[in-house]
Amino acid sequence: MAGALAQFPELAGGTTSPLTGGLINATFAVRAPAGEFVLQRLNPIFAPQIHDNIAAVTEHLRRRGETSPRLLTTARGERWADLGDLGIWRAMTRVPGVSFEAVQSAEQARSAGALVGRFHATLADLEHPFTIRRTLHDTPAHLRTLAEAVAQHREHRLFAEVEPLAAAVFAAVETLPPLAPAPLRVGHGDLKFNNLLFDGTGAEGQAHCLIDLDSVAPMPLHHELGDAWRSWCNPAGEERGAPSFDGAIFVAALDGWLGALTFPLEPVERRNLIHGVEWIALELTARFAADALNERYFGWDAQRFPAAGNTTCTARRGSGRCTRRRWKLASCAPSAFCVS
Repeated sequence: MAGALAQFPELAGGTTSPLTGGLINATFAVRAPAGEFVLQRLNPIFAPQIHDNIAAVTEHLRRRGETSPRLLTTARGERWADLGDLGIWRAMTRVPGVSFEAVQSAEQARSAGALVGRFHATLADLEHPFTIRRTLHDTPAHLRTLAEAVAQHREHRLFAEVEPLAAAVFAAVETLPPLAPAPLRVGHGDLKFNNLLFDGTGAEGQAHCLIDLDSVAPMPLHHELGDAWRSWCNPAGEERGAPSFDGAIFVAALDGWLGALTFPLEPVERRNLIHGVEWIALELTARFAADALNERYFGWDAQRFPAAGNTTCTARRGSGRCTRRRWKLASCAPSAFCVS
């Protein structure tokens, strides 16, 4: 930790404390004479060159008057510090605000949608090559992985829970309209609700900043917003309760987003948005169902779960339903939004 702090002049004399809530990067709050900052050890799944993307996006946003963190540079003027076996580290200014695990009200969802709309509108004219991109959504690839996992792991202890869900996934694929090729817009890439900061602790607070920008890149809007609505429109949040899709939250979020856009949507984008959330939920169902059989989960907590597969699926025997947060939420897909 001391070695990482020493790389960034603005962190001189700073004290650190852990920040919880993220699953991917190790994150610490830093209080220094120069201000308050966030220090992170980058997960190896990311190439360090993503910081060129982050810098381009955040600088463009701030130039246009939007709130966004600023990446710090090292004493050598670099956007990240490579400490060898100790990892890749970055630092940024800490934007004040609070985050929520679940939407508190329709008006809060409207404010969140407006923030994302301003984000998309502001970045519409950003000229940046985005030479490093992390592909987040590839539904055909995840479906192939699930099919292979089901074929290869018939003796797996979780097979009885996974196989019926896999069958439902493949059946649902045949019922959903295909998504046509659409324009790529610069997007956030991971709009789960706790990646938005609000200026108040209550449901009346206004969304004012997007954080966790590792996945910023050009992408179709049906991927960007499909994943957002998957997260936002489940009132139980991603950690607890039975999943559902709240239509009022969806309408408010969509209204806020459309009201903040400054460019017209193409007809194909409007058509794709209708089913984007269903396809994303279906994709995540396939992804986490395959992970259960493949015993693969990057956030496996060995103190809570006996194996990686159990992290993804802690199914109750005979229930046919997984209780792990992401799979549970994603499994809404075959039932057409699970509208309650």
